This record gives sequence, structure tokens and C-alpha cells, in this order.
Amino acid sequence: MGRWIRFFIAVMIGAAAAMYYGWKLNPVQYSVTTLDTLRVDYKTDYVLMVAEAFHVEKDQSLAVRRLALISAETPSDVVTKAIKEAEKSPYPAADLGLMQELEKALKGWSPIPAKAAP
Repeated sequence: MGRWIRFFIAVMIGAAAAMYYGWKLNPVQYSVTTLDTLRVDYKTDYVLMVAEAFHVEKDQSLAVRRLALISAETPSDVVTKAIKEAEKSPYPAADLGLMQELEKALKGWSPIPAKAAP
């Protein structure tokens, strides 16, 4: 019975030491980052996710807003660059097709100017 007590005491001391180290000696350092700092392959994956969502929703303005998070370029340029990157990587043909569908939809897209209130 004494071995079990020593075992649980050792576990409790270890847990307390780990919490002290994690909270006091070496706490997490948070940094603010944005999607435009992603690597090119992750940006391509993000564009693919936007293309998949667009395929279901068919909402151009929502797709444009999502693409604006990763680049200040025009949405069609972002998608074109992602397609070129995806062609270098082993993306399935279905995924490339989704991105090409989004690219075609965004080629003719233009922002609708807001009407002035009377």
C-alpha cells in the first residue's frame, strides 16, 4: 500500500512542477499574425477551401471577402497563382477543377458600388 501512496505523491509533485514551469518560468508567448503571412502551399490550400465553399454556396462576394484575407491582389489573380502552384504539387484533378471553376466565376466579377443614400 505504501508504494501506491509514494507513486501518487510523485505524480502530484511532477504535475505541480510542470504547471509551475508552464505558467511561471516559460509561459506561452502569443503573437498576432494574419493569413497573408502563410506559406504559398498553405495559401493554395486556403484557396482550395474557398473554392470548395464557393462550389456549394455559389456566392461570389463571400468568396471575394474570403480571398481578401490572404492577399491584397485581385481575387482572380490570387486564384490563378494558387492554380499554378497546385499544378506543381500533387493536387487531384477534382481539386484543380474546383479552383478553375472559382477562377472562371471571378473573371467576370466586379464589385457593385454602393448606392448613395438620398
